[in-house]
Amino acid sequence: MTRVKNSVTTRARHKKVLKAAKGYFGSKHRLYKTAKEQLMHSGQYAFRDRRQKKRDFRKLWITRINAACRENEISYSRFIEGLNKSGVEVNRKMLSELAIADPKAFKELVKVAKDGLAGKGTKATVAAKKEVEVVKETTKKATVKKEEKVEVKEDKKEEKVAAKKEPAKKEVKAETKKVAPKKEAPKKETAKKTETKKAPAKKTTKKESK
Repeated sequence: MTRVKNSVTTRARHKKVLKAAKGYFGSKHRLYKTAKEQLMHSGQYAFRDRRQKKRDFRKLWITRINAACRENEISYSRFIEGLNKSGVEVNRKMLSELAIADPKAFKELVKVAKDGLAGKGTKATVAAKKEVEVVKETTKKATVKKEEKVEVKEDKKEEKVAAKKEPAKKEVKAETKKVAPKKEAPKKETAKKTETKKAPAKKTTKKESK
């Protein structure tokens, strides 16, 4: 029986793990067992923190926006509420960049937010709202027309199907009527033949008796 050696595959597996663990502290980058354990833990941490990273950045953007808003005598929550009411759609990342790089533009956005809270709104926002309403009305009309067309098509299909089914029934009835008299005719002929055969037999019996 030949002896199988796995030294090549085990050495390759160990090299792969130690290469991935390069830079870890102490024996975590030297010994195979501890390196493998640390790699499993680090993979779990990476999976978790890829999601946590997004939350951390959002917190950072909010703190920057809040600091800029306090300088312009408004709170973060009131600022975001005013922007929503005035119809301005700018994400928090861009707002934080404006607060750092362009304070003048951020101040104008604060004015827009204050007008939105007061119920005034700018000319641009009013025009945008009107455009949105017009688009909604046109979409509603288009959907109603499509539904009507679909209903008309369905009615036509049903009529065609009904028209195709009716002539088929009539043909079947006609065939049954034609077949029925053919079967009855041979029965009558057989009855007549039997009567004719029986009659001469009676006459012969009478002559013999005489």
